[in-house]
Amino acid sequence: MYHRRVFAINAIHTLAFAGVVLFAGYAIRQRLGWLARLNIPAPVIGGLIVSLVMTIGHVRGRVPFAFDTTWRDPLMIAFFTSVGFGASLGLLRRGGPLVVLFLAASSVFTVLQNVLGVIVARLLGQPPLFGVLAGSVTLAGGPATGLAFAPFFEQAGVTGAETIAVAAAMAGIVSGGLIGGPVGTWLIERRVHRGTAATTTHASATVAQHVVESELPGTATPPRGEDREAYALMKATALLLLAMWVGAGISDWLTAQGVVLPRYIGAMLAAIVLRNIDELTGWLGISQAVIDDLGTVALAFFIVIALMTLKLWQLAGLALPLAALLVVQIVFVAVIAPPVIFRLMGRDYDAAVMASGFIGFMLGTTANAMANMEALTERYGVAPRAFLVVPMVGAFFIDVVNNVVITAFLNVYR
Repeated sequence: MYHRRVFAINAIHTLAFAGVVLFAGYAIRQRLGWLARLNIPAPVIGGLIVSLVMTIGHVRGRVPFAFDTTWRDPLMIAFFTSVGFGASLGLLRRGGPLVVLFLAASSVFTVLQNVLGVIVARLLGQPPLFGVLAGSVTLAGGPATGLAFAPFFEQAGVTGAETIAVAAAMAGIVSGGLIGGPVGTWLIERRVHRGTAATTTHASATVAQHVVESELPGTATPPRGEDREAYALMKATALLLLAMWVGAGISDWLTAQGVVLPRYIGAMLAAIVLRNIDELTGWLGISQAVIDDLGTVALAFFIVIALMTLKLWQLAGLALPLAALLVVQIVFVAVIAPPVIFRLMGRDYDAAVMASGFIGFMLGTTANAMANMEALTERYGVAPRAFLVVPMVGAFFIDVVNNVVITAFLNVYR
């Protein structure tokens, strides 16, 4: 007899189990160094292991757990709301013309990823949205964006959208980590004039992160007698929840107008407005660092819960079309993008490092971009402009632009 469920666990139990799985992922990544070198996120490692166990149970006709996914969507919305708080117009201005130019180029490539995906999908006999899902949704967007949009692609006719999203995102992360460094090395060795690369100590990711964070305005000043860290955490949590509340109303209104979009879009828009109002007035005293920390926690638990309920068996009939599409996408970013970015950003050493970072986050994540650039600067020297421009765009602004691009394609091809 086939038993679909053996042991059902409620929302709190599922969240607690996700925490155990999350730190199991960290432990595994620490033991297996190659996972860390490829920048495979710990939540992905732990979540996929549980998903594999669930798949084996499905094949054998006995699924060991039935998870409660009540927390999944609120965690997803919380993460993207934190991204919205990072979209500071003042930060964009302070980054200068290079940041604006790099963001513009990244935005164009997100559109081209989807155009290419639609063309290849049709050639393979797949629906156009199959190509979009394996385009900027999961490559420029990463696993979080892929999982967030997957239900809409499923509704639009892309069977197994969640599984496709995770597979495409993982392929992108691995490719972005493997390709970015060699391409950057080739540009430096072949295209940069000798003597232009710096020869001092390398620029670390930590320094780059400090540079970006130092540009983010706002701080949480506690009343007398209050613990500073606790007060900052309370304020950031309250602002995050406020943006989610207001954003729910925005999303409901947009949906009523016939626009198909994830529920977190409204919260992200609300967060962007609050962020920039605070820059003009200083009324809210937003601490971006604390909000980023809350977003990181939400993202980790969201990914684990999403992956624990992933149906890997749905990928069986789509493996070959997906592989073919991803090969085309990876070649496109690895071959076409670097020369373009190198020329646009100044044809110098920093431009070559930026091109390497561009491959990292256009195929994988910002962590891939930082790792690629770190590897180059350890060998060739500091690239201060690259470590300012790439994290700003990769960590904040491209996510906002990509969500707009994805929503447009989704509404065109649904």
